[in-house]
Amino acid sequence: MSTLSGKVAIVTGSSKGIGAGIAERLAADGASVVVNYSRSALDAGVVVDRIVAAGGKAVAVKADISNPAEIQPLIDAALKAFGRLDILVNNAGVYKVDSLETLSAESFDEHFHLNVRGLLLTTQAAARVLPAGSVIVNISSGLAKSPYPMVHVYCATKGAVDTLTRTLGIELGPRNIRVVGIAPGFVATEGNAESAKDMSDFLVAKTPLGRVGQPRDIAAAVSYAVSEDAGWVTGCTIDVAGGMVF
Repeated sequence: MSTLSGKVAIVTGSSKGIGAGIAERLAADGASVVVNYSRSALDAGVVVDRIVAAGGKAVAVKADISNPAEIQPLIDAALKAFGRLDILVNNAGVYKVDSLETLSAESFDEHFHLNVRGLLLTTQAAARVLPAGSVIVNISSGLAKSPYPMVHVYCATKGAVDTLTRTLGIELGPRNIRVVGIAPGFVATEGNAESAKDMSDFLVAKTPLGRVGQPRDIAAAVSYAVSEDAGWVTGCTIDVAGGMVF
C-alpha cells in the first residue's frame, strides 16, 4: 500500500509492542517513520531494520518524552531526516500497578509526566510545524472509561488523554489538523507478558470477540485514523478492544 506516500510520521515509544506495530504499519502504508525510543537503541534498531528490509524508510531517534528538554530535538530530528512532519502518534507511556496503599507522589509524577504532560508538550512542539491535513493520534486505553482500582494513576492519565484528544481536536480543527484517540483493550506485548499471563483467561472471557489483541490490531486502527477515509473524524476516541469492557 502507498496511501501515506510522501508523509512523515513520528511514533513515540515505538521500539517495542504496540508502538513498534504502529511504526511498521505506517511504513508499510508508505510513510517515512521516526522510531522514537527512550532506553534501548538496539530494540529501536531492530524495528528500523524490519521496516527497511520491507522496503520502507525509517530512522531511530532517542528522546525521553517525560523530559521536556528532549521533545523539541525529536521534532527537529524528523525534519532533518525527512524534511517535514505530517503524523504524530503519541504512544509512549508507562503502566504500573498502584493500589491506594502502594501509590506514591513519585509514581504519580512518573505516570503524569510521560502519559499526559509528555503527550501534550510533544503535540505542542509538533503542531508548530504540522501542515493542514496532518493527523495526531493519541493512544489511550479502555481503562479510561472502565477503570480498575489497582491502577488508579494510570487510569487517571488515560482519562486525561481522552479529554486532551477532544480539546486538541477543537483547537486544531480550524487548521484542518485532526486529533483522534485510539483506546486498546487487552493487547499482548513484551511489556505485559509477565504481568498479564495470570489474567489472560479472565480478560479474554470479558472480550466478546474471544481473543487477546495484537499490536497489529491497534496499528490497523491507527492506519485508518490517519487515512483520508477518516477525514471526518476528530476530537474523539475509538475503542479497539474486541468489544471488551474492562
